[in-house]
Amino acid sequence: MEQNILKQVFATDVFNDAVMQERLPKNVYASFMKIVENGGELDITIANVIAHAMKEWAVERGATHYSHWFQPMTGITAEKHDSFLNASSKSRAILEFSGKELIKGEPDASSFPSGGLRATFEARGYTAWDITSPAFLREDAAGVTLCIPTAFCSYTGEALDKKTPLLRSMEAINKHAVNTMHLFGYDDVKKVECSVGPEQEYFLIDREKYLKRDDLIYSGRTLFGAMPPKGQELGDHYFGAIRENIASYMKELNIELWKLGILAKTQHNEVAPAQHELAPIYCTANIATDHNQLIMETMKKVARRHGLECLLHEKPFAGVNGSGKHDNWSLITDTGINILDPGKEPHKNLLFLYVLSAIIKAVNEYAPLLRLSASNVGNDHRLGADEAPPAIISIFLGEQLEDIVEQIINTGEATSSIRGERMNTGVTTLPNFRKDATDRNRTSPFAFTGNKFEFRMVASSMSISDANTVLNSIVADTLEKMNSSLEGLTGDDFTKAVKEIIHKTLTENKNIIFNGNGYSEEWVEEAEKLGLPNIKTMVDATAYYTAPSTIEMFARQNVYSEEELQSREEINYEIYSKMIHIEALTMIEMASKLYIPASIRYCARLADSYNSIKKTGIGANISVQEELLVTACDLLSEAKDALKVLEEKTKKAEGREDGAELANYYKDEIRTAMDDLRSPIDKLEMIVDKRFWPVPTYGDLLFEV
Repeated sequence: MEQNILKQVFATDVFNDAVMQERLPKNVYASFMKIVENGGELDITIANVIAHAMKEWAVERGATHYSHWFQPMTGITAEKHDSFLNASSKSRAILEFSGKELIKGEPDASSFPSGGLRATFEARGYTAWDITSPAFLREDAAGVTLCIPTAFCSYTGEALDKKTPLLRSMEAINKHAVNTMHLFGYDDVKKVECSVGPEQEYFLIDREKYLKRDDLIYSGRTLFGAMPPKGQELGDHYFGAIRENIASYMKELNIELWKLGILAKTQHNEVAPAQHELAPIYCTANIATDHNQLIMETMKKVARRHGLECLLHEKPFAGVNGSGKHDNWSLITDTGINILDPGKEPHKNLLFLYVLSAIIKAVNEYAPLLRLSASNVGNDHRLGADEAPPAIISIFLGEQLEDIVEQIINTGEATSSIRGERMNTGVTTLPNFRKDATDRNRTSPFAFTGNKFEFRMVASSMSISDANTVLNSIVADTLEKMNSSLEGLTGDDFTKAVKEIIHKTLTENKNIIFNGNGYSEEWVEEAEKLGLPNIKTMVDATAYYTAPSTIEMFARQNVYSEEELQSREEINYEIYSKMIHIEALTMIEMASKLYIPASIRYCARLADSYNSIKKTGIGANISVQEELLVTACDLLSEAKDALKVLEEKTKKAEGREDGAELANYYKDEIRTAMDDLRSPIDKLEMIVDKRFWPVPTYGDLLFEV
C-alpha cells in the first residue's frame, strides 16, 4: 500500500522534466534542455511558451497565484504572491502568465539583509529564474501557489541571496573538474556536478507545552532548564521503535515531501529523547539546497497539524545531544562516473588519488573558511561538545586510504590496498559477507565514507548553500592550480607528473588527516602542535570572510566579489548580536516575571509552614524546612544579582554600533552574564515544588511527546 502511495503521489506537484516533455512542443523542450545542460540565455519566445504551459498546469491543479521563491541572506526562504489575473477584461477573469514574469521578478531589496550592499532608500532588487531547479506547487491556507525557484540580486548586480554564489561555485567546480577528466583521458565528459545529500536532524515536542516556554518561542532553544533524572545515557531512543504519534507525523511528512519530488528515504529516532532524523537521496547541489529548505518548512507545518512543534535549533536542550545536518558531497560526471569512488583497488586509481589529494589540500588550506560555512549562533553550543564534531577541522580517511596515503608519502607510490575481511558472527545461520575496508568515525568533521565526503559540522537550522559553495570553490581552485602543471603532458610524462603532484600534495597536507577520537583532549593538544586552527565561535570564524586568501580565491573562481564578502561579514556580526540580544531580553523577562516570582511564592509557603510548626511549641524538628528556605533564599538572591548584571550589560550593548566589536561584546560579556543567571534558576528548579514551577520542565518536554 505504501509503495502504491509513493508511486501515486511522487512529484505530482512538480513541473519537472516529464511534465515538460508532455506539455511543451518538442522544439521548445529541446531548446530549453540545451540551455539547462550547456548554459546560455533563454529566448523570450521560448520563455513565453514555457510560462503558458506552466500556468495551465498549475491552474489545473487549483493554483491561483505564482511566486518567485528565493533564499535571501536571512537563511530562510522568501516569497511574494501574485495572482494570474489580468486586468484586460472587466467582465470575466483572464488568467495570464508571461515569459517575462517567469524569468524576472522585482521584490523590495531594501528590507532584506544586504550588509551595506544596498542603502535603505535603494529598494530595487531582482529575482531571476533558476532554470535548473523545477517549479513546484505548494498548498496551504492561502490556497495553491506556483513557486518558481529563483536567484536574488541587487539593482547593481551583487548577490543578495544564498543561491547565486552556490550556482557560481557549481560552474567553477564543473569547469575545473571537467578539465581534470579531460587531462586523464575522459574526453567524453562534458559536465561534472556536485551531488549532495543532507541528513536533517530535528526535535519534536508537544505544541501546548512549547507555547508555555517563551524561550523556545523567541529563540528556538531553552534558556533555562535542569536535566531530568533520565537523559540519553541508556541509548534506548536511538533507532528505537517509533511512537505511534511520531510515526503518523513521519508518514504525512513523507507524503508531503514526495509530492514535491523530494527523495525522502530514511527516517529514525536519533540519540536524544524526542530527537529524530530524515535523510534524502542525493541530487545536484542547488536542487538539494532547495529541497532541504522545503524539508525544514514542511517539517514545521506538518508538526503543527499533529499537535507537535518541530525544533530545528542546534541545541534546544542543554545536556542532551544537539542537532546537525550532515552534508554528503561527491562529484559525478554526466557519463555516470563518481569521481570519489575509489574502486576495488584504490592504490591503482590515479584519478581518484589525484582528486583526493586536491580535496585534502583544499580543506587544509581553507579550514577556517569551512568552519565559517558551518557557523551560526546555535552551532556554538554544539560543536566540540562530545556529541558533534570538534571545532577543529580535520579529515577522516579510514584505514584503507590512510594506509595508501602513508605508502605514497613514504615511498612515492602505493602498491597495495587493504581489503575488507569476511564477517564472521559465529552464528552459522547468519549470512557471511565482506566488511567494508574501513570503519566510520562519527567524531570527524570531514569524513570520507566510501564514495563521498560527509561534512558533519553543518548546523541543523542552516541552509546548506554556504557549505557547498565553499566546498565547490576551494576544490575548484585547488584543481585549477594542480591541473596547470599537467597541461600538455602525455603518456609516461603525464603519469610521472601526476604521481609527483599526489606525493607532494599529500606530504605537505598530511597534518589535516586524523582518524582518531576527535572528542579527546589529547587531539585538541595534538591539533595545536600540527598548526590546525581551533575556531570555537561564530564570531571568531566570521573574520575569515575578508581574509586576503579568501577574497583572492573567491575572485579567481568568480563566486564572490570582495564587496559581497564584506557584506556577509557584516551580516554575520549583526545576526549574532541580534540573536544574543533577543536571548538576553527573553531571559530577563522570564526571570523577572516567571522564575523569581514563582520561587518567592514557594519560599513564602515554606516560611509559613516553618512558622506554623514552630508556633505549636511541640518541639518538632523543622531543620528540613529551615535548610530548604535558606538554600532557596540564597539562590533567589544570587538570581536577582545575576539578573541585575545582565540587565545592565544588555543596556550597555544597546547603545553600540553593529560590527565585530559589538558581536565580541555579546560573546564575551552578555553570554557570560546569561550563564550566570541560568545557573541559580536551574538550581531553584530542583528545589521548588513542581506545583509552583511556572513552565514545563525538560522532563515534560522531552518525554511527554
